Amino acid sequence: MRKTTTLLLLSFLAIGNLIAQELDRKKLDSYFDLITENDRAMGSVTLRHEGNVIYQRAFGYADIEKGQSAALESKYRVGSISKTFTAVLIFKAIEEGKLSLDQPISSFFPEIKNAEKITISDLLNHRSGIFSFTSRPDYLSWSSDPKSRAALYEMMLEGNSIFEPGSKAEYSNSNYVLLTWILEDTYKKSYSDLLKEIIIQPLSLQNTYVGEAFAPDNKEVLSYKFLGEWQQENITDMSIPLGAGAIISTPEDLTVFIRALFSEKLISPVSLSQMTELKDNYGRGLFKYPFHEEYAYGHDGGIDGFRSSLSFFPELDLAYSLTLNAVNMDPNQISIAVLSAFFGKEYDLPSFSAPTLSEDELDAMVGVYAAAGFPLEITIKRQNLTLIAQASGQPEFPLEHIEGNTFVFRVANLSMEFHPEAEEMSFEQGGMKFTMKKK
Repeated sequence: MRKTTTLLLLSFLAIGNLIAQELDRKKLDSYFDLITENDRAMGSVTLRHEGNVIYQRAFGYADIEKGQSAALESKYRVGSISKTFTAVLIFKAIEEGKLSLDQPISSFFPEIKNAEKITISDLLNHRSGIFSFTSRPDYLSWSSDPKSRAALYEMMLEGNSIFEPGSKAEYSNSNYVLLTWILEDTYKKSYSDLLKEIIIQPLSLQNTYVGEAFAPDNKEVLSYKFLGEWQQENITDMSIPLGAGAIISTPEDLTVFIRALFSEKLISPVSLSQMTELKDNYGRGLFKYPFHEEYAYGHDGGIDGFRSSLSFFPELDLAYSLTLNAVNMDPNQISIAVLSAFFGKEYDLPSFSAPTLSEDELDAMVGVYAAAGFPLEITIKRQNLTLIAQASGQPEFPLEHIEGNTFVFRVANLSMEFHPEAEEMSFEQGGMKFTMKKK
């Protein structure tokens, strides 16, 4: 459910004359072999052009402990890609006259602050001002436990309003959980049943459904984090994300879904136009990813150790999806490699260097760092020859050694340079720079 940094960042792309048959599958296979062998990622990918699958690859493991390899049929938790499915269901209800975009949510949720000002459209494009309950500091302490509708709703009410409805856009998982309940109350059916009736069955999606308890016998995969070695992630109880992030699927099914959406097989052209209409860079269940003369629409997702991407290039009839159950690199680089292969653009096979610092050198960097004006403390510890970082109340993450005393965490685009003699660490992320002192 976490909103991750936009998946593509494809400023390098331009339309070439590549014919699908010319895609260099051998090089792309080598790319996935390398990232798998070097513990950088595990997952599955599909590229669909003009309705035909032109590249697919499963890599890594579905279950490391059992030695079970990932397969094309392996199923992944796709996180916030679920929001695109939920938006389609809402627009279907609008087309049937059951809801409207400008309808206030006060008839459904009168207890929510500003409910009379917040519309269904505001929920769809994250302009409601409703606090995202997944941003609670204690979220990870209870995310594996079942939660009732009443309990989740109470958390939203406790979070209150964080800005005036309609004044700006700010991502909130609460919006799409509320949309889930609006759908269920409107149709008097479960979200799962609505998904089956309106999307899954018409498109014959064989591997897509609303998740429940983890089901390895149904080819569901576990997710992992890298802390010197792959370690199994916690499993979020699916009573929590609902239409904001509870769908399980495969890249193949996801590319069928998004192509059907843009082929107007699910909703009308008017509805699709409203989904893709942008305000403050937010659509309604979709984002737009521009690059040179071309663009894609889609969504990305993250839940537990899973990361996922789904996009469609309407001018090219090109659908792309990546699902990861483990990642120890910037997942954008994987997307860039696959799309570069399609467009005939050069991309490098990755090279990974072995750790060059000794245990003693790494131990000199271990400690708790803090800085005035920085809201969190960062704890650094060593696990074998890997430094592990953890910000206050946040999950642990591994640091990749670049050179000297500089380390990075590419997934979050942050870097840390340690100065053991001064007992300091220079922290940099997204234009922010802090000098942090060891406590």
